[in-house]
Amino acid sequence: MEYGSSIRTGLAALASVSLLVASGAMAESAEGEQADYTEMSAEELANHLIFEKEGFDLDEETQEGGTVRDRLKQDELQKTCSALEGENVDSETADKVREMARENMEYPEGGIELGDWERGQEIAENAFGFRVGHKVDDHSEEETGGMCINCHEMESAKSHRSGTIGPSLVNYGKDRGSGESMVRFAYEMIYNPHVNFPCTKMPRLGANGILDKEKIQHVLGYLFDPESPVNQ
Repeated sequence: MEYGSSIRTGLAALASVSLLVASGAMAESAEGEQADYTEMSAEELANHLIFEKEGFDLDEETQEGGTVRDRLKQDELQKTCSALEGENVDSETADKVREMARENMEYPEGGIELGDWERGQEIAENAFGFRVGHKVDDHSEEETGGMCINCHEMESAKSHRSGTIGPSLVNYGKDRGSGESMVRFAYEMIYNPHVNFPCTKMPRLGANGILDKEKIQHVLGYLFDPESPVNQ
């Protein structure tokens, strides 16, 4: 999960279904004018439903502290990428984003190691954590996950329920090997992928506190261990 503009799009997608069914494609704006949902971009629809129509409780508290409204505030890295408005990343912006990503990159003490691939598999398929709404997730009772399978194909046997937003990771370690540089690259992609791909759509799972360093190393085990179903 990446806070800021992406959560607006996600909330809009969920909210628009019920609102469009209930009231059709037209609704009054804050100024009393008719707003046509079909003419709005995803971002415009999100802003309209969340902020103008007050379709979500922005003052609801979140477990990590603060409120939903706080989550919607972009940090400097997000603002820099959003300013591109969908255009390709220029070299100056890329350098700026990489530098910001490096500033909050953290590595495990003693170096990066491959964890338990079975734990990594659980984490990669676990969607729990940081949800708000009618029932706020309680991280003290259940561990958060990374839900990697939502965007990536991890195992060929599970391709029927895998996402395609990101590249396939089937045979990841088998094809790439598990050398130090390759393992470091994979760690960085999970912790803060902007270090390698500025303004990527991949969330900053480590930098945003969704996965800690230990969990990331378990996911690395899932990706690289020869016994892992990823590499079968």
